[in-house]
Order: sequence, then structure tokens, then C-alpha cells
Amino acid sequence: MNWLIDLGNTRLKCAPLVAGRRGDVRAFSHHDNGVDLDGLRSLVGLAKPADVVWLASVAPTPYCDAAVVALAAQGYAVNLVRTLPLCRRLHIAYAQPGHLGVDRFLSLLAASERNDGPWLLVSIGSAVTIDLLASDGQHLGGAIAPSSAHMRVALGQRFVALDLPAARATDFAGDTDTAIASGTDGATLGLIERSRRLAEQRLGQSPRVILSGGGAEELASGLPFPVEQSAWLVLDGLALFSQSECAQRGEG
Repeated sequence: MNWLIDLGNTRLKCAPLVAGRRGDVRAFSHHDNGVDLDGLRSLVGLAKPADVVWLASVAPTPYCDAAVVALAAQGYAVNLVRTLPLCRRLHIAYAQPGHLGVDRFLSLLAASERNDGPWLLVSIGSAVTIDLLASDGQHLGGAIAPSSAHMRVALGQRFVALDLPAARATDFAGDTDTAIASGTDGATLGLIERSRRLAEQRLGQSPRVILSGGGAEELASGLPFPVEQSAWLVLDGLALFSQSECAQRGEG
């Protein structure tokens, strides 16, 4: 069995590669000391000859190194994917492609193969990332912001009186904890709305908004326009990458 792995800052997402496509996904939250290597080894099992893993990581280097060692010990050849300036229809906007996170690159790759663009890709995870992609596969740039959770932590670290337990956002909060939730969630929603408006001005049409990441479902209902949720967009892009000619230029 060949495997696809998206290694993030808080979770590892893993799926089998079946007939060139992503299979069912399993996700493992990281432990305090790093990746859940026992869960990973149990899932992938021992490799058969020629079995490979395609790994995309934005996690700290020790986390990635530990995952590679664990997979190699199971007998897998590990292909560590890097961002490329060009892959299939996708053209990256960055002058230095290596500065674009490989998770964003793979999400863009997955979207670029669709026929319903242009697209505004929004990932709500440890950070919030936004990327605009034209229908012809040209990446037009993006934005990065702290997640709501990280904004809340930063407030608590800077101001003792605001170091409060997490609460649920509401339109007009009646206490400080809910006011913080409302403000931090609102900052993310406002960034998405502004990005969509600027995209419309630039393209002359509304982009299709695709949400991914662990926080997507919670925030989707707060947006005043239709959105599509695609939880495993990075893995879908990784499956496409593994089958492409550009894979030969993107292995670690």
C-alpha cells in the first residue's frame, strides 16, 4: 500500500493512495512531545517491496524527521514533497517558491485541476491562509494571519485580565470571554470577506470560496456567501502530485 501524509503543526492526516486517488482519511493529533508515531505505525503497517509514502510537512523539523524515521523503519521509501514553481496547470506567484508552504501549494494544485474557477482557497488551521487562484491555474498571491485561537492566546499573554478560558462567539457579547471569541473569530471572517471582495474587483467575477482546515466548519456559517468545505484538499493535491511528472522534481 502506498500512503499520502499531510503533517501539520497540530495533526497528522494520512490516507492510502488508491488507483491514483486519495482513500479514506485518518487523523492523529500530536502528543505534547510530538507526532503520534505509534498510531502512524499501526495504521500504515509494514511495507511491501516498492511501497512508498508521499509526505508533505509544515510541522517543526523534529516532527518531520521523526515521522520519516518511523516510516523508513516500517520499510517505506519516503518522498518528501517540496513546493515547485510550476506543476501541471499550476503556476505559483511567489518569486521564491520555497517560501510558499507546501500545504498551500498542494491545495492550489488540487483546485487548479477543477473546472469551476476562479477560486479563493481559505485554510483555517494553526494559521489562517488565503490564496487566490485564476481559472487558468495562475496563482495570484495570498495572505496569512493568526488563527482565532492564537489571537486569543496572544491577548492573554499580553494582558492578564484577558487571559480567560475559550468561549463561543456571539454577535454582540455580554461578557469579556465571549467578546474575545467574537472579536477573534470576527477578525478571521472579516479577512475572508475582504479577500473575496478584492478578488471580485481584480477578476471581474466572484471566486468560488473553498474552506479547509480544522476550523473551517465552525466558521463557515458566519460567512454571508456560499462556501464549499473541502477538509482534505492538501491530500487531494498530494495524490495528484504523486501521479504527475513534476513529482520527479519535487521529491526530497
